[in-house]
Amino acid sequence: MSVEMFRIGEKVSIKKTKEQVIISKSQYVKNMKRYSYVVDKYPGTFFFEEELMKNEKN
Repeated sequence: MSVEMFRIGEKVSIKKTKEQVIISKSQYVKNMKRYSYVVDKYPGTFFFEEELMKNEKN
């Protein structure tokens, strides 16, 4: 099992749009050996870790 990259409640950005969102759910996808994440603004869509990025600390 891989290590979860993001935590529930963490603010991240969607790489493609640079939109800031908050992780609301995470789940390990066993057959793909990676985590999927659901964010607050798009509850019907999941993202894989490579589609998200941590926000820079100010």
